[in-house]
Amino acid sequence: MGDASATEPEQGEPGDSVIATRGLTKRYRGGQLAVDGLDLTVPAGSVFGFLGPNGSGKTTTIRMLMGLIEPTSGTARVLGRPMPRASRAVLPHVGALIEGPALYGFLSGRDNLLRYDAADPTADPRTRRTRVASALERVGLTAAGGKKAKAYSLGMKQRLGLAGALLQPRRLLVLDEPTNGLDPQGMREIRSLVRELASDGTTVFLSSHLLDEIEQVCTHAAVMAQGRLITQGAVADLSAGVRGRLVVTTPDTGDAARVLKEQGAADVVVAEDRVTAEPPERDLAEVNAALVTAGVRVRGFGVERASLEDAFVALTGEGFDVAG
Repeated sequence: MGDASATEPEQGEPGDSVIATRGLTKRYRGGQLAVDGLDLTVPAGSVFGFLGPNGSGKTTTIRMLMGLIEPTSGTARVLGRPMPRASRAVLPHVGALIEGPALYGFLSGRDNLLRYDAADPTADPRTRRTRVASALERVGLTAAGGKKAKAYSLGMKQRLGLAGALLQPRRLLVLDEPTNGLDPQGMREIRSLVRELASDGTTVFLSSHLLDEIEQVCTHAAVMAQGRLITQGAVADLSAGVRGRLVVTTPDTGDAARVLKEQGAADVVVAEDRVTAEPPERDLAEVNAALVTAGVRVRGFGVERASLEDAFVALTGEGFDVAG
């Protein structure tokens, strides 16, 4: 961690955070504020989802974390070292896939990786072929390793980019929208690979605009909107503070909807044999009793756990592009 321990505790951040930013801000020349006072803490060993609609400042933040652009103000520490100042010491321990991989179409997938590895001054040329072979195997491209990259599907290109990030053992993987443009099968493959890498102890920082993606693979998440951080924490905690929807299963949906409204439930929605609503601020046993008293045949009654989508809507007051 170098000199990090001397300054970290007084900033109130845990010593085992892999990424920590304080007041990180990027203002572009025209005065547009792309990232506004970001305080981000990514715990070691987490799969950290960096969530927000396109244009919310995710890629700008990643570019500052990787030392590609300078912040206007504020600080970013990666692996305990200040960025961009410590880029040369930090980046060999970081694998990154940002804005899609840059590939040579005329070279095979394997040759792309060999060339990429040869450009890394820290890479040992004696073990290059072995490492390239195991990276290809890791992302399921062994059979396609000899094919020219221009013949690769989008999913294969993403996986090849990921293989490039995995040529060396990494403490941190930074993936910017890694499943963008992939079919459902490709998405599943990338997600299971992310889980596997995390179980080996690599911290994965993953930006996405897909809520269900974050919910499926991430242990922690931060939500961005218009350059500002709205919330961050363990994924389970983000939705825990939000009440789920009340679900009543009944053949008498019309009466059930009327009674729920009388009981103070909001946003009542009828769908086939179910009525769902925002639960009222009162004992739900009383709501159930009122339904029964009104002659509603109740076959099911309960509150569904809030999803990350519910949490996002509650936090931002706006919907979200869930399906992408």
